[in-house]
Amino acid sequence: MRMVDLIEKKRDGYKMTPEEIEFIVSGYTKGEIPDYQVSSFLMAAYLKGMDDEEATNLAISMLNSGDKLDLSMIDGVKVDKHSTGGVGDKTSLVLAPLVASLGVNFAKMSGRGLGHTGGTLDKLESIEGFNIAVSPEDFIKQVQRINIAIVGQTGNLTPADKKLYALRDVTGTVSSIPLIASSIMSKKLASGANAICLDVKVGSGAFMKNIEDARHLARLMVQIGKNCGRGMTALLTNMEEPLGLAVGNALEVKEAIATLNGNGPKDLLDLCLEIGSYLLIDAKKFVNKEDAKAAMLENIKNKKALNKLIDLVVAQGGNKEYITNPELFAKAKEVVEVKSKVEGYVSHIDALGIGHAAMILGAGRETLEDKVDMAVGIVLNKKVGDYVNVGETLCYIHTNGKNTNESIEKAFNSFDIKKDKVESKLILDVIR
Repeated sequence: MRMVDLIEKKRDGYKMTPEEIEFIVSGYTKGEIPDYQVSSFLMAAYLKGMDDEEATNLAISMLNSGDKLDLSMIDGVKVDKHSTGGVGDKTSLVLAPLVASLGVNFAKMSGRGLGHTGGTLDKLESIEGFNIAVSPEDFIKQVQRINIAIVGQTGNLTPADKKLYALRDVTGTVSSIPLIASSIMSKKLASGANAICLDVKVGSGAFMKNIEDARHLARLMVQIGKNCGRGMTALLTNMEEPLGLAVGNALEVKEAIATLNGNGPKDLLDLCLEIGSYLLIDAKKFVNKEDAKAAMLENIKNKKALNKLIDLVVAQGGNKEYITNPELFAKAKEVVEVKSKVEGYVSHIDALGIGHAAMILGAGRETLEDKVDMAVGIVLNKKVGDYVNVGETLCYIHTNGKNTNESIEKAFNSFDIKKDKVESKLILDVIR
């Protein structure tokens, strides 16, 4: 095979064979095919598209480019969850203990935040001593012992995806849905879970801005997973406003703890129960969502889910006192109230605006090298549908002095207040 022939084939809109895709992925990973030729191929794929079979074969080739985590030594079904990234998305911190508290193995390799979307690993590292660098052997032993682990990616998983994503990032081909789907699913398949739930965010604070593109991405990822023998569910969820109230690392962990104590925001709890019910059904623990949700709510009430979070923290070297006494978390030097100048109903909260307002305080990073300030962020006081009076607080800015005024302005401008009340829908669609 010659790379130039494969570029021309995709440029002209023809379907790639599994062998051709493997040739490209393997050759690029080994350094045998140069960046400029792969860049040309990616642009051809971006413009001409790839069908479900091509996307599946691309995911498989990237999966096979490196190590794969073998979880077969862990008895029972292993479940995992992936979010496409949103603002205030601390779902894993609530969901994992809930599912694990019912005896189901939640084995998750997670990522760091970039831009306005927070990373689960950054949030967990706001807990003193928490270690995300766990070896594959210890990862497996931990799940065997306590049914739960959330760690950073270790070993040489999907090196092809790392190289291809870096190239997509600088060639204007990131937003291709087949390329996104194969990238995400190669990593999820390499992580070894039997059943996966995908939380595909839709709206201003998400990568997917409209529901048609989000549905296309979700269906394709479900199909790739199904083609590879995994139990798959995808939820399309609303990111037209932040999830929950807190945006920022320590603030979000505190909100997750409050949720496991039965005091969290309704939308966060509802989403965790929804995702959790599908994972518990796929794990053959329950046959219907109602029973699964009732069991999770009971484990919030009896503190079994909270205790499972403590088990996770202790197992990975963290100080469990942070969970029992959240006042130990780092606090910002100043908390500034952002007040409304009009009265009416909150009709929209620009999640992207809130995410950027938190990021410039130091809660997020614009490059992977940026240092995150665990204490800063934003806590909403009002959500879509709430009534606001003049002078009432819309949100609180937790700041250590960096870009405070700019953050206040961005946060204030993120709230849209109208005379008529609107309802916000959390779950937009489910694909099984």
